[in-house]
Amino acid sequence: MDIIKIIGIAFLAVIIILILKQYRPEFAMYVSILAGALIILMSIGKLDGIIQLLNTIATSTKGNGQFLGVLLKITGIAFLTEFAVSVCKDSGETAIASKVDLGGKIIIVAISVPIISSLLETVMQVLP
Repeated sequence: MDIIKIIGIAFLAVIIILILKQYRPEFAMYVSILAGALIILMSIGKLDGIIQLLNTIATSTKGNGQFLGVLLKITGIAFLTEFAVSVCKDSGETAIASKVDLGGKIIIVAISVPIISSLLETVMQVLP
């Protein structure tokens, strides 16, 4: 199971970080970033099946296929933003973390405007 590997990497990284903080605290952040990147790379392989399923659903329905791309971009931005925020917080830079979080939210809203617009148009057509 992949989750066992992910948990193992996380625990190993935590142990290494705890040891490094005693002797070389400046390297602890690098281990944290490396472990996070490794976990993300291990998880990305599972996205292929999810994307194929969503493509199948999008093509079998009469909905607009462009929305699937927008939703995938939004999801990717959310994941990357959360990873960056976590790295900033782990480094003690909470002010930068909050700015990254805000920037990610603004970008997500900006990208979702076509979906919101289309939804409002549909609602307006249904209402008298």
